[in-house]
Amino acid sequence: MVGRAVTTRTPVRDGTAVLPVLMYHSVSALRAGPLRELAVPPHRLAEHLDALTAAGYRLVGLTEALDLTRSGTPTPPLVALTFDDGFANFLHRALPLLTATGSSATLYPAVGHLGGPADWLGRWAGVFGRLLPLSALPEVAAAGVEIGNHGLVHQPLDMLPPGLLNQQLTDSRDRLEQVLGRPVRSFCYPHGYHDRRVRELVHRSGHDNACAVGRRLYRPGPAGRTDDRFAVPRLQPTPDHTGADLLDLVRGGGPRLIPEAKRLAQPAWRLTRRLARLAGRRLT
Repeated sequence: MVGRAVTTRTPVRDGTAVLPVLMYHSVSALRAGPLRELAVPPHRLAEHLDALTAAGYRLVGLTEALDLTRSGTPTPPLVALTFDDGFANFLHRALPLLTATGSSATLYPAVGHLGGPADWLGRWAGVFGRLLPLSALPEVAAAGVEIGNHGLVHQPLDMLPPGLLNQQLTDSRDRLEQVLGRPVRSFCYPHGYHDRRVRELVHRSGHDNACAVGRRLYRPGPAGRTDDRFAVPRLQPTPDHTGADLLDLVRGGGPRLIPEAKRLAQPAWRLTRRLARLAGRRLT
């Protein structure tokens, strides 16, 4: 890996060990529109990975990062990489870049949509291209990428009744484990929304960690707690972040306080939440 060797376990902020977790979606470019911030072009992703590795960070998937953080094993400072939804461009654009930099990541495919468009985005369903087919996931896993679970139908889980929620969690995990032949440990909440009921059901359905949005650094909680491992916040790189910008984001975590109202007002998340409500009525 590029960069000098370091032995610091994790970065520290305000005297507390922290883990930066980055959230990507499509590896593509959009000129404009409400979903532009969810598309990072290949050249920009390459710049991000090069900047992080040159700065001495070890880039891994979320479960590996959590396991290393919990074990106390001395490592270079860690950054966890995650890619949501499972767009087909991950295989041909992101994966070669990860391999070239000796990096890994966690890919969260939206299981019930695989092989088709991102129809939860309504009239924007085709802007990022199609999603990977389920049959492509073993190839991704064989390259060292963790496959996590993004649910069966891409809709906010806090809007589902308990029975349907439990069915979607178990069905999606079962499908992934059948095709991969290994346990699926990590979960990603569609659109980032969750509450205590959702977190408990994600845990009971066999996952041992889960991530949301949060837009801040993750601070590992005391041993024995599960709440923090089932609400891991992530930082979102955008197509406008240079490599230097990304290093600032990873080191500082962005603004210390992001009001909920401001987060919900951001165009991409407000739009996808509204579209998800409509899609949920059609698909459930």
